[in-house]
Amino acid sequence: MDFREEAAAIEGDLIALRRELHQIPEIGLDLPKTQAAVLAALEGLPLEITLGQSSTAVTAVLRGGKPGPAVLLRGDMDALPVTEENDADYVSTHVGTMHACGHDLHTAGLVGAAKLLSAHQAELAGDVVFMFQPGEEGWDGAGHMIAEGVLEAAGRKVDAAYGLHVISDTVPRGVFTTKPGPMMAASSGLFVNVVGKGGHGSRPNTTLDPIPVAAEIITALQNLVTRRFNVWDPIVITVGTFNAGTRHNIIPDNAKFEATVRTFSEEALAQVEKESVKLAEDIATAHGLTADVRFEREYPATVNDANEAAFIAETVKDVFGEDRYTEMPDPVMGSEDFSRVLQAVPGSYMFYGATVKADPKDAASNHSPRAAFDDSILADGAALLAELAVRRMNRG
Repeated sequence: MDFREEAAAIEGDLIALRRELHQIPEIGLDLPKTQAAVLAALEGLPLEITLGQSSTAVTAVLRGGKPGPAVLLRGDMDALPVTEENDADYVSTHVGTMHACGHDLHTAGLVGAAKLLSAHQAELAGDVVFMFQPGEEGWDGAGHMIAEGVLEAAGRKVDAAYGLHVISDTVPRGVFTTKPGPMMAASSGLFVNVVGKGGHGSRPNTTLDPIPVAAEIITALQNLVTRRFNVWDPIVITVGTFNAGTRHNIIPDNAKFEATVRTFSEEALAQVEKESVKLAEDIATAHGLTADVRFEREYPATVNDANEAAFIAETVKDVFGEDRYTEMPDPVMGSEDFSRVLQAVPGSYMFYGATVKADPKDAASNHSPRAAFDDSILADGAALLAELAVRRMNRG
């Protein structure tokens, strides 16, 4: 099987599918146009297809001609609430929605892997589960699909799982990168509502002003990070929203803010969960106010199996050459719900450079309204997914 050559032969189809998907981005768990495009692209392949019950997920199983392991390949399909600012002739036609994170490439690449592997069905020593997942961007689509049995879609639990994510900056075009162990952080949310007593801005002494108290809590949270946590087990707390008041001369009754919390270890997560809540409550109490505080765990850390991460590195170097792989020096603080798959089965996640710039440092980042991805990398991405599946099945 020469998947690179075979992928090159269908490159035009994959690019066309990616650009079709790019024009119809959809958000969350309900992606009817995207699902329809995926089903049309898979039509005629020897796949057992199951549709999601709580979402527009697509699970496709390819039964190999010989017995062997089951391998899962995943591609997420959803977009972001971002207004595109690019000028390509295939920009989003859905105002306020954009494939700013490259999931259109993930979906097209997974379709490519399905086509490549289907052409060799009789030779496959095992089964392949293709996981077309909605709702990665904050909707826990992986959790929904796992609950509905994607990991057992082949009739038994998959033996390994692999996922690929394109990067519009930081990684050179065509380069794959991953690392053993923690690769991406756990994500949690901290929600604080400071409750005081409002009144006229000219008479603050007659009120319990929640705004400076909420601001003090935010500052104290940064001190909590730098003074209470081990620098070798890092955490990040970023306040993303702050809402209070209606006019400049009115002291409001309450002030609210929301923060994202990123961690790598269960120890750090448990500590920040306990201490951030207590800190907010105690500061409010010290000023005679109250704070309603909620800490929500969202996604676990994305932790690669060391052997599977090494297997990806070995495969990339063997198929594409040494210069197409680099090991990530450090994990990143972004989060990913493929972490739920990796909690359940051995596997590895990887990044894939898709920058349109000669120097990726000059490119807009994922989630930017100017994020752009070079879809000429699609064929090699599909070839790698197919190669990983075959080699993993052949390992037994």
